[in-house]
Amino acid sequence: QLQASGGGLVQAGNSLRLSCAASGRSFSSYTLGWFRQAPGKEREFVSSINWSGLSTAYADSVKGRFTISRDNAKNAVYLQMNSLKVEDTAVYYCAATMGVRSNNARVYGYWGQGTLVTVSS
Repeated sequence: QLQASGGGLVQAGNSLRLSCAASGRSFSSYTLGWFRQAPGKEREFVSSINWSGLSTAYADSVKGRFTISRDNAKNAVYLQMNSLKVEDTAVYYCAATMGVRSNNARVYGYWGQGTLVTVSS
């Protein structure tokens, strides 16, 4: 089970840090990812990190502003979001897959419930 938290209302230009805590099993060997879904839009890839934390990927829209990290000892993954923009407003989901890093939501078999991030202008 994955539990995302840390969302909220923030002004454009500010920062938020999302957390995702895993329970029920160890995800230390899994690829972990963040996806988001804005109102009326499809779910889209945000970022992913491999099991060791040494390999990461980002959507072009967040590259240079967001940073993904993980703590395998805590069975958790994080998303530091800086310089937030109004267009970052969405429900953010954490996800896990036994496979290699991917931006394809279909390969992720474990999903958190989502946390809402609202960025105001």
